[in-house]
Amino acid sequence: MAVKLENEYGYIYINSEVISSIAGAAAMECYGLVGMASKSAAGGIVKLLKRENLSKGVKVHIEENYVIIDLFVIVQFGTKISVVAQNIIDKVKYSVEEQIGLKVKKININIEGVRVQA
Repeated sequence: MAVKLENEYGYIYINSEVISSIAGAAAMECYGLVGMASKSAAGGIVKLLKRENLSKGVKVHIEENYVIIDLFVIVQFGTKISVVAQNIIDKVKYSVEEQIGLKVKKININIEGVRVQA
């Protein structure tokens, strides 16, 4: 699905995969986040995604001129999950609104696991 924006010169189509990439990259900049997660269909096993596949841990829903983003993340052991989640929400919302120009209606953070960082 793509977002269609209009300006005086014509139309701009932005694929939801682009929004996923921006959201994933913004989330990875936050302290306390180990990485994005992808759930395996078999048995619900959570897998830590590499940097190239960050968008697989993000789901984007587009409603009219609003974006709803679901993030599936793994957080660092010993951090306060509520603070990490709020930082991710703030950073992703700012990045998507500034780079795309669409309003973010909601960001849902799904904590898929906790990992000890060495």
